[in-house]
Amino acid sequence: MVTAHYIFDPMCGWCYGATALMQTLAAHREVNLVMHPGGMMTRSALSDDFRQHILEADQRIAGLTRQPFGDAYIARVRSGETIMLDSYLTAQAILAAQLTGQSPFEMLKRIQAGHYVHGLAVAERDVLDGLATEMGIDAESWQQAMQEAKASLMPEIERTQMLMSQWGLGGFPSLVLEQNGQFKSVPVSHYYGRERDWDALWQSITTNS
Repeated sequence: MVTAHYIFDPMCGWCYGATALMQTLAAHREVNLVMHPGGMMTRSALSDDFRQHILEADQRIAGLTRQPFGDAYIARVRSGETIMLDSYLTAQAILAAQLTGQSPFEMLKRIQAGHYVHGLAVAERDVLDGLATEMGIDAESWQQAMQEAKASLMPEIERTQMLMSQWGLGGFPSLVLEQNGQFKSVPVSHYYGRERDWDALWQSITTNS
């Protein structure tokens, strides 16, 4: 068993692009995927002058990773609708999912698909509540978990930022392999659109662990 430390942000487009790669690790029986939310942005509205930049970046992400960006999402970005982005509330929901015994990666995937495919307002509490319901989390357990996650959120993000500094990481997504007491950065961007090579890499890593 090896540990893969995933440094991510729910509002990071390139992290969405890395979904297929991280899915491999989440499902791998010989890999313990530990997720570290980074707190990329406090709650704020997407500015009008940044929308075109976002759409152009999304095209690059889709081209390299083959991750889909839905019509509902694209239409929402192009419209004049206010779009709130919030790395903190979405990370809180991911921590809360883990507290209920559910997969934090599954919650991340649902947040990403909600935002980038379905055009949902994932920075709103009621939308996140709905995603939790879809995961089969009962309302009472979810509300309690969200309260607990709120208390632990800032220490968790501060720890992520400390680890990024310690490991010399420059941004999101980043991945660090922990194996036999050693830590090594894995270049996620090198494997965009190369799932077979990624699978082979981790087969080699876990076989030799």
